[in-house]
Amino acid sequence: MDALNLLKNRNSAAKLVAPAPSDDELSELIAAALRAPDHSRLRPWRFLSIRGDGLTALGDLFADAALLRDPTLGEVELARFRQQPLRSPLIIVVITCLQEHPKVPRIEQQMSAACAAHGILLAAEAMAYAGIWRTGANAFDSHVKTGLGLSVNEEITGFLYIGSRDGRAKPLPTLEVSDFIKVWS
Repeated sequence: MDALNLLKNRNSAAKLVAPAPSDDELSELIAAALRAPDHSRLRPWRFLSIRGDGLTALGDLFADAALLRDPTLGEVELARFRQQPLRSPLIIVVITCLQEHPKVPRIEQQMSAACAAHGILLAAEAMAYAGIWRTGANAFDSHVKTGLGLSVNEEITGFLYIGSRDGRAKPLPTLEVSDFIKVWS
């Protein structure tokens, strides 16, 4: 697939199965992420790779965090949180590492990390894998951040669920470019 076709046709996949990218392929995904726009070369991102037993541990962390947010949750709801990471054979946690810089505000650093996440999703698609970017309450939860070893200056940009697409790609809506661009003068 050529690059322009890839950009125009990448599609999130909510249903993912094994195989996931190998360690060598994961390195390629991260190499793509490292080309994100990065004002002043701050490299305001890092990544955690979670697979195997780590997915179960992440599910336990999600359930613990959910219970702290709402102590009235029952076992059925907690089981749902434990199952969330098991929907994918690989999760890449994209982390924004915020730095004080006179020319690069916080928002630019967050956008750079978001571009790195998008680079991973594009690279996965180019390698015949699929993925979906998830956030939700766990991405903003202090217990989850601590459990994943984030520093006080770090935040979760997203959880990228990566694997092989289970089934066919969902149809993409037809969008008219003219609806999104206007000439300004």
